[in-house]
Amino acid sequence: MDVKRNKSAIIGGSILILVGLLALLGQLLRGFDFWGTFWPFLVIGCGGLFFVGMLLGGKSLAGLAIPGSIITVSGLLLLAQNLTGHWESWSYGWTVTIISVGLGIFIMGAYNGKEPSRRAGLRVMGVGTVLLVLFGSFFEMLFSVGGRHGLGNLTFPSALILLGVYLVLARSGLLRKRSQDSLDQPPPPAQGQ
Repeated sequence: MDVKRNKSAIIGGSILILVGLLALLGQLLRGFDFWGTFWPFLVIGCGGLFFVGMLLGGKSLAGLAIPGSIITVSGLLLLAQNLTGHWESWSYGWTVTIISVGLGIFIMGAYNGKEPSRRAGLRVMGVGTVLLVLFGSFFEMLFSVGGRHGLGNLTFPSALILLGVYLVLARSGLLRKRSQDSLDQPPPPAQGQ
């Protein structure tokens, strides 16, 4: 029981040190709105606590990777939006939650050593990525009509084209045929034999 109490005290103390350092930095840089800029790190830190719990609790608590991923990735999205001021991305930012659920399932499977969970996590991340590109393209083009953000002008339409090319190649069998051909090739003869 003392070991768990020591770990909890170390974690709690580390969090207090980090918050104190951030507060001190905010005081030293008076002209810079440190808390107003970097508040999403509190959300990221809360997500990180789930991973700490997972690591301390062992494989039986591997499921903590899912809420940990959701909260951490949401914090990263908030940080990016806060730094850029591009809050309109919430119109498709919900797709990042799907990706983060898949990431959590993948991490849980990797931590437990369960290959089916890892594969399921990759599939969920793939679905989330497709939705991000589709909805992101639509909303970025819609919001960039006024010219406020140039992000939608090139990035999302390009991503949409690349996704379409991948789907066409994957469904037509060209990607599978090429990878199967490379598997059917005999290995090159060894040198000097």
